[in-house]
Amino acid sequence: MSRAGICPRVNSRGPFWILPAVLLAASALQAGAYSCHEVRTAFQLRQVGPSHRVPETPGTDVDLMVCKHQGPSCCTRKMEESYQFAVKRETLHNIYSYSYELKHLISSHSDAFQDMFQYLLSFSQGHLSSLLEGTYAPLSSQALPHVNQLFASLSLYLRGANVSAEATVHHFFNDLFPLVYTRLINPGMVGSKAVGPEMTDCLRMIRQDVNPFGSHPAVMAQELVEAMSVGRQLGVALEEGMDVLNATEHVSLSKECMKGLVKMVYCSHCRGLTLIKPCVGYCLNVMRGCLASISELDQPWRRYTNLLEQLTHGMVGHHSLELALLGVRGHVNEALLYAQLHGPLITATVDKVCGLSTGAPVGMQPTSPGVPTSSVTSSTPFPSAAPLKPLPEKWLGQLAHLRSSPPLKPSKNNKHSLRTLSRDFLMYLQRYKSFYAALPEMLCEGENVVDEATCWSGDGVVESYTGRVVGNGLHAQRQNPEVKVRIPNLALAEVKERLETFNQETQERFPNLGQTEAWEDLGSGASEGSATDCDDEDGCQASGDGADKTSHTKGSSEVGSSGPGSEGSKPPSVRVIGASPPAVRPGPCGLALLLAALCSQWTLF
Repeated sequence: MSRAGICPRVNSRGPFWILPAVLLAASALQAGAYSCHEVRTAFQLRQVGPSHRVPETPGTDVDLMVCKHQGPSCCTRKMEESYQFAVKRETLHNIYSYSYELKHLISSHSDAFQDMFQYLLSFSQGHLSSLLEGTYAPLSSQALPHVNQLFASLSLYLRGANVSAEATVHHFFNDLFPLVYTRLINPGMVGSKAVGPEMTDCLRMIRQDVNPFGSHPAVMAQELVEAMSVGRQLGVALEEGMDVLNATEHVSLSKECMKGLVKMVYCSHCRGLTLIKPCVGYCLNVMRGCLASISELDQPWRRYTNLLEQLTHGMVGHHSLELALLGVRGHVNEALLYAQLHGPLITATVDKVCGLSTGAPVGMQPTSPGVPTSSVTSSTPFPSAAPLKPLPEKWLGQLAHLRSSPPLKPSKNNKHSLRTLSRDFLMYLQRYKSFYAALPEMLCEGENVVDEATCWSGDGVVESYTGRVVGNGLHAQRQNPEVKVRIPNLALAEVKERLETFNQETQERFPNLGQTEAWEDLGSGASEGSATDCDDEDGCQASGDGADKTSHTKGSSEVGSSGPGSEGSKPPSVRVIGASPPAVRPGPCGLALLLAALCSQWTLF
């Protein structure tokens, strides 16, 4: 009876406790059957660490620091440490991969600009050398080493060396004056005992006071400084950009960032979810928290890229480096012609200052028509001479055939011109103005995240991320629910300050850069052989079958003969496509006119 009484009670309560027992048993069997095989496979494929760190089956009492959750887990403390190293390596590699193209853009164009600068220098050097060899043969052999030194110093200046372009030009004309005085103005002095080292030093020293070349040295120096300083600053700016990119590539990630990255990328593996991907909003919060200090570079970087644009426009447009270098030949030719036309006055001044016997400067008043020469003082070595009186316009008109043709203009049809190189550089640069603001988004795009149902939120699988998505920068991270940003990265703060200082100093040094207008065909894709290109009269293209139709040097050629160690060597022979022929030597009529003009001027004394 007792059994009969018990059995009905047991049977009556059976359905209520047997079902939970069965479910519990089934759960236990399922847990026992579940393994960490997929987790181990992902651990190996992603090169996180040795596979023996992954347990065979999930544990139920695991002491985890980051990937905490209730239930069985395939992770251990050792695995969490491996995950931290792996996620740091992967994140820095992704940052490097996105910045690699930008670094390549800057470094390759920095080299390309320097190569183009050297090509233009070599082209201009050869152009000037051909003028001296063809038109001023009496002084060419001894003047060419000074030409080499001139362009060698200009090359150093463009590369950022501590060299003054203005002083270089004046030093060149100082060295040129003794040769011009003894070989062009007074050719009979060649071989004379009066022409010794003391006389040469005196001529070199008084050149700027005697002013034998008129305003041409000063104008040439001003044009070169204005144009080359912009090109020089562009090279310095590109190096500054490389330093900024190198600093951001090797940024250190904080502990809070590392925890957030491990939670986003690998904590799902602990539950066996090796294929689930983070939600987009969740990834943005984590990445913007990790890269908060990097995002602070956004505004300085935008101003920096604007300066690059302005420097490039200025170098090719208003401060045309190409035209300035091509104009060196014309300025030197005009200076030599000026000295020849004013030879008698220059000779009289030099005789009073240097003398033909002592070679030592003595004090004197400037010698010019209408000024007495008897007032001589010894208080100063040699007071500044007054500007030479220009010749009458009718004489200059009669001797105009001695001048060279108009200077060369840069060819738009040259695919390797400075203009084309600059345009390509600016077209690529447009893509990277917002690089540091867009970097978190770039790291959270593509296959790394999903923006649909069943994505990983850091705590589990959800249909959509419900957390607040914050913006970029340190200030916005106060509301970041995923990564706590406690202090800014000091190294990146220094990089930001240095970049801001560089931008400010560049803007102060070139205050008119912002007023430079962009050339009209930038980014237009229009062919460069348009009707607006220069024609044959401009000297930029070879059109006839004349004797001067030759080829020029390659764009990558260096000014090999312009170094200090090669002063005694002949510069490379560079002839110009479509260049105007060297100034013709005066014929009998021209010599007669020149002699008549000089004799007429001599009577003025």
